[in-house]
Amino acid sequence: MIKSMTGYGRAETVFEDKNIIIEAKSVNHRFLEIILRTPSALFPLELEYKKKITERFKRGRIEVFIKFDGEGTDVSKVNLNLEIARDYFNVLSRLKEEFNLESPVSLKTLVGFRDIFAVPAETKLSPEFLIQVEKTFLEALEILAGMRKEEGFALFQDMEIRLKTITEIMENVRQRAPQVVSEYQKRLAERIRELTEGYTLDEARLAQEVAIMAERTDITEEIVRMHSHIGQFEALLRSDDAEGRKIDFLLQEMNREINTIGSKVGDIEITRHVIEVKSELGKLREQAQNIE
Repeated sequence: MIKSMTGYGRAETVFEDKNIIIEAKSVNHRFLEIILRTPSALFPLELEYKKKITERFKRGRIEVFIKFDGEGTDVSKVNLNLEIARDYFNVLSRLKEEFNLESPVSLKTLVGFRDIFAVPAETKLSPEFLIQVEKTFLEALEILAGMRKEEGFALFQDMEIRLKTITEIMENVRQRAPQVVSEYQKRLAERIRELTEGYTLDEARLAQEVAIMAERTDITEEIVRMHSHIGQFEALLRSDDAEGRKIDFLLQEMNREINTIGSKVGDIEITRHVIEVKSELGKLREQAQNIE
């Protein structure tokens, strides 16, 4: 069964007085792109987390946010060492006076001295806490996968309806095709009689012209291939191998067949059916962009 590339998953748990919050969301993308934002204490585990995402998803831009709230987790604050900052300012001011420099001692100059700022050391996380983070992480991915599956089922239902509509339209085209030849024969015969009034109509020559026209406008093969593509499409939607790329390829083939039908037959009614099919194919292509 097909799966969508869009979805959202969120999992939250409390362990060791810390609130573990993990959010995962995904949108359409041609390939698999993973964006992982974690506290610095989890940086060494990023590759492992990305591997778990890769094992579960094939396509889509997937963003995962991991954060901790609670006691001992406020690690984002930056401390300012004012004493060192004053020393730098005084030294720079003396240099300015000594060498008669015009440039002022600005904030831009001071921020270049990195020892003015101090980032608190990251609180070390226990092995038990890391295990809980991983459980919560997998739970968020499971919820995300579930939503992508639900969205995929909605796409499946919509595509099924559109394929049924295309099948019905193609049946109308199949029934109409012989009438096009018959009507052409009548029009040609009437036109010849108008132009050769008083002369005997050459039925053999008329039959030959009609046969040539029938062969040139024959769309039997295109209709057969179109029905074959529809059958493959429906089977693919239900299979475990359903992928957006495979579906997109089938849509290209279906579009090629309907374009050939439109170019072969100049009948107004069939042209209208061709336009209807192309409209449905366009909508299917839009939906296919959402499939994993």
